[in-house]
Amino acid sequence: MGKLLETIKIVNGEIRHLAFHAARLNATRATLFNIQTPIDLREFIKNVPKIGIYRCRVIYAKQVEQVEYSLYQPKIFKCFKVIEDNSITYNFKFLNRQKLDDLFKIKGTADDILLIKNGWVTDTTIANVAFWDGVQWLTPKVPLLKGTTRARLLMDKKIFVENIKLADLRHFSKMAMLNALLEFYPIADFVLS
Repeated sequence: MGKLLETIKIVNGEIRHLAFHAARLNATRATLFNIQTPIDLREFIKNVPKIGIYRCRVIYAKQVEQVEYSLYQPKIFKCFKVIEDNSITYNFKFLNRQKLDDLFKIKGTADDILLIKNGWVTDTTIANVAFWDGVQWLTPKVPLLKGTTRARLLMDKKIFVENIKLADLRHFSKMAMLNALLEFYPIADFVLS
């Protein structure tokens, strides 16, 4: 079994939404390794940078193996290449993302890809997604990975689950990417290619 990863945002020394990351990490350990004793991530995430926005990577399997910090370099996302792959699975946040990386390589000039599985919209290579229908934000009912930001926004009733087909996307005026670093990243004029 491969190593797993949690990516956590740190802003001016504040560890963002740690409880959601800890919950996913411990649920993953319980499912994959049958380990019920939870890990307290606060014991491993120490001496965090006090100024700036940082990406904290917690690499783990049965136990936490490594914690890394790097300065976060935000990117701009607007254009997404639509790619269908009916065999892809990414139920757990494995460090090895080879299949996603291979799909990302064929994006051409797009900023990322939007994955379709069995006719249903799922995720980009780095984020869950949501779409604005004029009333509310809708996120795919079955994403590739159940992200921590998606979980938090669902709990807060800021987004709602819906089955979304590729053909449905023409009805949405905005798209948002959801992940720990981007948080909620709305895109008013998203482009699909």
